[in-house]
Amino acid sequence: MKIEGSIALVTGANRGLGLAFARALRDAGARKVYAGARDPASVKEAGLEAIRLDVTDPRSIAEAAARCTDVNIAINNAGILRPGALLGDGGLATIREQLETNFYGAFAMSEAFAPVLAANGGGALVNMLSALSWLSLPNSGAYSISKAAAWALTNGLRQELRAQHTLVVGVHAGYIDTDMVATVTAPKTKPEVIAQRTLEAIAAGREEVLADDVSQQVKAGFAADPPAYVRAPAP
Repeated sequence: MKIEGSIALVTGANRGLGLAFARALRDAGARKVYAGARDPASVKEAGLEAIRLDVTDPRSIAEAAARCTDVNIAINNAGILRPGALLGDGGLATIREQLETNFYGAFAMSEAFAPVLAANGGGALVNMLSALSWLSLPNSGAYSISKAAAWALTNGLRQELRAQHTLVVGVHAGYIDTDMVATVTAPKTKPEVIAQRTLEAIAAGREEVLADDVSQQVKAGFAADPPAYVRAPAP
């Protein structure tokens, strides 16, 4: 589908990758870009329409869907990372917290906006996933659980929404140069690169984006012996 003239919504659009998505859409000629954030005042970028949107709050999602009835591109970007051992103190609470945003938030947004997309010709639904959808690293197992669930959700939505002509895109990447991994010293990809490659996929009708070298290597590692998800290399 064409980005130019589209009307898009991005969750978590006040900073980091979400802001990069919103800017890329605006700069590619989107007619309107709704920038969702828990605090709309935190959206400072010109050319974006800030809306209050908390993906863990059903009422907030319902209000956004009622307001943004013209959307034909929805990007589920909002996510959190809470490091910690799976079997350490608070492990279960850490898993639940990340599932609430990274999985249930993406599901609730998809459920609310699938009818909106259908009414506007199908459009595109994008879920921001991770190379950690496919493997776990020390201290990030709970995040991987949430992103693996979101990957499975993406695959399921793709099958269900194909009949309404909605393109469902899963975007995988390794470390992205945002606040989420500010303390990580490994190589990182600029969020602008991830955003641009995602928009290229939407325009080309591609359903999966391996947005950087890490995600490409991890996916290719499925065929290794042992596979990447059994003996995960550090990104």
